[in-house]
Amino acid sequence: MNYYNHIVETIGNTPLVKLNKVSAGIKGTILVKVEYMNPGNSVKDRIALKMIEDAEKEGLLKPGGTIIEGTSGNTGMGLALVAIAKGYRCIFTMADKQSQEKIDILRAVGAEVVVCPTNVEPEDPRSYYSVAKKLNKEIPNSLYPNQYDNLSNYKAHYESTGPEIWKDTEGKITHYAAGVGTGGTISGTSKYLKEQKADIVTVGIDTYGSVFKKYKETGIFDSNEVYPYLTEGIGEDILPKNVDFSTIDHFVKVTDKDAAIMTRRLAREEGLFVGWSCGSAAYGALEYAKEHLKDGDVMVIILPDHGTRYLGKVYNDAWMRNHGFLEERIFATARDIIKRRNGYTKLTTVNKNMKVGDVIGVFNIDGISQLPVADKDHFVGSVHETKLLNSLIQDPSIKDKPVSEVMDPSFQFVGMDNTVDVLSSLINKDNKALLVRDEANKVHIITEHDLLMALTR
Repeated sequence: MNYYNHIVETIGNTPLVKLNKVSAGIKGTILVKVEYMNPGNSVKDRIALKMIEDAEKEGLLKPGGTIIEGTSGNTGMGLALVAIAKGYRCIFTMADKQSQEKIDILRAVGAEVVVCPTNVEPEDPRSYYSVAKKLNKEIPNSLYPNQYDNLSNYKAHYESTGPEIWKDTEGKITHYAAGVGTGGTISGTSKYLKEQKADIVTVGIDTYGSVFKKYKETGIFDSNEVYPYLTEGIGEDILPKNVDFSTIDHFVKVTDKDAAIMTRRLAREEGLFVGWSCGSAAYGALEYAKEHLKDGDVMVIILPDHGTRYLGKVYNDAWMRNHGFLEERIFATARDIIKRRNGYTKLTTVNKNMKVGDVIGVFNIDGISQLPVADKDHFVGSVHETKLLNSLIQDPSIKDKPVSEVMDPSFQFVGMDNTVDVLSSLINKDNKALLVRDEANKVHIITEHDLLMALTR
């Protein structure tokens, strides 16, 4: 007979599934690893089993003991299943931003849940970190696994998730992407994959209100980066020990709204009924892929959990509308702007080696005020007529120098379906225009003038 002795034996070996509609127009092959196929419906089942088994080996948890953990819900579910199999009691602390479904599911499998306030510092005695630690001190024979700093988290993915991806892609993977919360999923998996092939690119997905991206890029923990956000399961206001920044090449930040909308798209367009942070991972990874993937590349994105835990939030129209994520479309999208502008017109660019004087000539001929600067097929910078004017006043000889010497950073790329309110928030003194890549891989520019026209129609 072919059977398992307990449900926890079914953890791992989740499938890779190709994205089709939401990745239309992007080069390469985009695969998602569907972690809701684990018995607890999330990637956290992997670390739950590893943390408990390692604690048992070290004598930190004895028969009849209590598991106490701070969780966004998914780790708690994995720990609850392991506890059932091994005869432990469970107490979980959760932030009050977590969905009611997560709380109800944990209670359904016999766990006790203590709900704590979200908007407090991690060191505050009311935070779900602090409450878990306090309970651990008060309750005899209890274990606080601490998924944030327990390196069994990292090792679980090094030993299982990484090898599975390598095997299932037959070593053809070129890019790996995952949301970053406790850090174990991205860091452990990335470490294994890079040991097999050093040039694999790892993309970490962060959320606005979290510290990871800026810390990676500057080495500075900036408390000003920390503010409340709604997305569950990714981002942090601390630096967990499981986040190994050396294994992460790039970070992409994703808004709550973009993540929520992509989550619903994955369900409706791909048949993947997944959780909110899955939308974050997919949106951020695809934004990166638009600019960096080539034909023949293979990207794998981790989709951490199942949609049942978000029925009252991202899958609820009223909740989405109340949070401004599903408002009536009173604003046009980037797609609408491009279509209204006499169709899909050709984008004017200048080469980085073109002389400044010649670039000014392009401004005069085309009657425009800003231009992308290109090097073959890559966008490497931007120029604005005001900047060139100021530069010429200071040094008239600049007109005979290549524009690469005075250009600004490249304009930011945005999605075709971003609305005018989102587009407007991205244009500022440092970013004078936006670029959009359509499904046919053509690039278009959106300027302040385009936005004004869209808002006054």
